[in-house]
Amino acid sequence: MNDVLIQTLRPVTHNLGAFEVRRAIPTRERTMVGPFIFVDQFGPSHLPPGSAMDVRPHPHINLATVTWLFEGAIDHRDSIGSYATIRPGQVNLMTAGRGIVHSERSPANERLTTQTLYGMQTWLALPDGREEIDPAFESRADLPLIEDSCVQARVIMGSLWGKTAPTTQYAETIYAEIVLAPGGALPIDSEADERAVMLVGGEAEIEGIPLEPYALVVLAPGKALKLTSASGGRVMLLGGEAFATPRHVWWNFVSSSRERINQAKQDWEQGRFPQVPGDSDEFIPLPRIATTVSYP
Repeated sequence: MNDVLIQTLRPVTHNLGAFEVRRAIPTRERTMVGPFIFVDQFGPSHLPPGSAMDVRPHPHINLATVTWLFEGAIDHRDSIGSYATIRPGQVNLMTAGRGIVHSERSPANERLTTQTLYGMQTWLALPDGREEIDPAFESRADLPLIEDSCVQARVIMGSLWGKTAPTTQYAETIYAEIVLAPGGALPIDSEADERAVMLVGGEAEIEGIPLEPYALVVLAPGKALKLTSASGGRVMLLGGEAFATPRHVWWNFVSSSRERINQAKQDWEQGRFPQVPGDSDEFIPLPRIATTVSYP
């Protein structure tokens, strides 16, 4: 620990067949950064013709998923009838609330050629009193861009650098993609309770301290810090409001109540979740042992 970086969380890699995913949280060391309770980074992966991302229908409760792409495209379908093709520069926010089912697949036309998949998927825990809200979905491309000759920063959620994204927030949240050209620099706002950065391409430093590729680096609270890059890099900034009430994670379920998670397990096994229109022939069964869990 020092007065700039308080924790470095190195990801665990999961092989999903066509591509690999690096999962930074939840871990034994830390479950959340602000409302973020799950941080996945994937790619850049090059899928040859005939290969594809095919994440079959699966359920979620008491969270919101945030999908952000640097390259590629993903078709999203869910049980409230939403359909969207996610592309770079566009955020997809799916609110599970009391329960939703969705699938994520490569678009049909993308499967015919070599496709690149490169991006982030994160989950936000819903705050106390709002965990069981109605499921919802939104896709937004009208996101603020801060730029000069050496920096492009896109505000995906929350308020940063004097700009506010229109994306729905349930708890105070900050989320941004920062692309630095060689010699680029950008201050990291200090207002959020908790903040972290992840270097996802190139190289970058915080206050002269090099960032480790794909590690989630938790920053000291309340300090004005500067992000710089000598040769160019891409960095994700995330965080927000610290939760007073712990959250539990098991597989795709998040809740302040372990009993609620156990109920969701039973509901999925017994077919009580709704189906996804246009993608109801397959599903991911409840695992015997989940790879995504919180501790203790």
